[in-house]
Amino acid sequence: MTKNAKITVGIVAAVVIIVAAFVFLRGGGSPQAANTPGDAPATTTVKRVPAEVLVRPDSHKISTAPDGKVTMVEFLDFECEACAGAFPAVEQLRKDYAGKITYVVRYFPIASHPNAQNAALAAEAAAQQGKFEQMYLKLFENQEKWGHSTESRASTFEGYAAELGLDVARFKAAVADPATAARIAKDQADGETAGVEGTPSFYVNGVKLSPRSLQDLRDAVDNALAGR
Repeated sequence: MTKNAKITVGIVAAVVIIVAAFVFLRGGGSPQAANTPGDAPATTTVKRVPAEVLVRPDSHKISTAPDGKVTMVEFLDFECEACAGAFPAVEQLRKDYAGKITYVVRYFPIASHPNAQNAALAAEAAAQQGKFEQMYLKLFENQEKWGHSTESRASTFEGYAAELGLDVARFKAAVADPATAARIAKDQADGETAGVEGTPSFYVNGVKLSPRSLQDLRDAVDNALAGR
């Protein structure tokens, strides 16, 4: 293979990886049909979900805008490969719009993912010690190590809690507390009310999005910032 051919193959492979990261999967497993030129834009409906459904007083805000003008909400499943694929874009978005958007994470674990509920319990237990964002990052950054195993990864998550400096005994008690599971179920109920059919599901100022790329997310935020 010539040098130019190798370069071409490398470029194609990189493009495939980038595109794959934004093919969001319905239900964390079934492919969602990709839009083609001429289809509806990223924002597929003008119907707005009531703010009180999308953001509760106890919802986890991992980025905050002082003016409260733009709020993006993501319903996610920590074991969902599409959520992990979107994760780098979300983090880039949070970095680029720091101080301009409020970013809210809601739980929506999919029953077909063996450790999705365990991961959500771990995140919520960490939140009770003020470390939700740190556990959120830890779970996604290490998803390929713990995800899609039929065995419980609860002990793995206890290890993450220790690494984050949490009181592990308190963490384990929170994971076992029915109130923690009830908190997650409240998010799922709100997601169903909001029309979530798969993860990740994004909303900007109450409008559901169907993003295909980081640019689609940027466009939605820019339009909201501009009052459009």
